[in-house]
Amino acid sequence: MTSPTSDVEKRIVVLGSTGSIGEQTLAVARWQGYRPVALTAGKNADKLVAQAREFRPELVVCHPDVADRVAPHLPQGTRLAVGDGALEEAATVDADAVVSAIPGFGGLEPTAAALRAGRHVALANKEAMVVAGPLMWELAGSSGARITPVDSEHSALFQALTGEPREAVTALVLTASGGPFREAPADLSTVTPEQALRHPTWSMGRKVTIDSATLFNKGLEVLEAHYLFGLPLDAIEVVVHPQSLVHGLVRFADGSIKAQIGPHDMRLPIQYALSAPARPPTPLQPLPLEGRWDFEAPDLGRFPSLALAYRAG
Repeated sequence: MTSPTSDVEKRIVVLGSTGSIGEQTLAVARWQGYRPVALTAGKNADKLVAQAREFRPELVVCHPDVADRVAPHLPQGTRLAVGDGALEEAATVDADAVVSAIPGFGGLEPTAAALRAGRHVALANKEAMVVAGPLMWELAGSSGARITPVDSEHSALFQALTGEPREAVTALVLTASGGPFREAPADLSTVTPEQALRHPTWSMGRKVTIDSATLFNKGLEVLEAHYLFGLPLDAIEVVVHPQSLVHGLVRFADGSIKAQIGPHDMRLPIQYALSAPARPPTPLQPLPLEGRWDFEAPDLGRFPSLALAYRAG
């Protein structure tokens, strides 16, 4: 464990606390002494109760179907909300940051509510940008809200762009591991969901892991980068990097390339999204600079979803 920093009293809301990003956000909260003041989940009652008993938030939200399993076990001082408006209520609790980690369209309304309320949103819900990027920025602009990216690739770009003149940026480069089917089997129509869930480098939720196996997720990330950073689609590149240690690169007009490098551990971009520009210490071991790092162009014949994303954009 690290010693708590000056952010020890930072109040955070975790939308989607029982998912992969939510759980890793709570790990960061343990590292830094952040205080989760609202937690939301779907139907994972046992995990939500355990989190509530550990962190004693002011508010928890769950699916109405499991409310009877959650309510009797909440600690004193923790209130339960369910039904229409409950997620939006959690998203607007008085907090220093709201981690938007509900996957899919379900995360759109609470993310919008947090921005409308002027909150700092640490954004892991890529759909908010893919389907409603201009609206999200309009809400942020009108309320004074702030958006910082949680996805490792977009966090890398965010870090590499910090302090740089935007007029000097010529391209953004997203890296992709290539997933479990980068080289084999030849016929992808034979693969199973179980095989697709065996991601070679990252530990992620089921949806994003499945999407990563076809590079569909990388296509969404291209669209997300377009709306997050305001560059045209033809200035956003994708390169396959199987080691998943270089997370994103920025090309500049003078020919320089700036990269962000780190272990494939989602807790680091989550922490940066919550604490930037500060970099409080973590208990992670330093990344060894050894071995081979490969870069190759994505095979659009093997993974047509990526080309489709550019066409959709």
